[in-house]
Amino acid sequence: MPLFNMTTLRARIAPGQRLLGLDPGSRTIGVALTDVTLMLASPHGRIPRGKMAANAAEIARISKKLGVGGLVIGLPLSLDGTAGPAAQAARDWAHAISGATGLPAALYDERLSSAAVNRFLTDEADMTRKRRAEVVDQMAAAYMLQAALDASVPGADDDDGDADEHGDA
Repeated sequence: MPLFNMTTLRARIAPGQRLLGLDPGSRTIGVALTDVTLMLASPHGRIPRGKMAANAAEIARISKKLGVGGLVIGLPLSLDGTAGPAAQAARDWAHAISGATGLPAALYDERLSSAAVNRFLTDEADMTRKRRAEVVDQMAAAYMLQAALDASVPGADDDDGDADEHGDA
């Protein structure tokens, strides 16, 4: 299944459907969910990173249960905006997970999302290291998903639909 930019993905899903944000890490996949108006992203949970079939089945189960019409997957670009090996691995994973779940997907720049969330959890929420480890992946997914929603509001002038500008594919 092809990957879309955020504007196209939003236009492809049916009214009332949600988007699921995924932040795939080496050990866990952070999961976030939008509301049905596609205005607000919230942390939803995390999935242990495992075999593609098992991860796809869990993502499909969550998606069916919650009325998800598309996936937004974090794209780990380099700080200078270039796509390195990690970004290519994320693209490959996005194609595979989209195909396995049958859900359309978009990639979105996730640079510094985990760092921003960790800073917030340490400075503002005063969380212990153990508790931060339990929530950082899902909060980073929500941070990335919210940025994608904000950048792709229909009629917004700042999203020209260019698939490379914001890390969309």
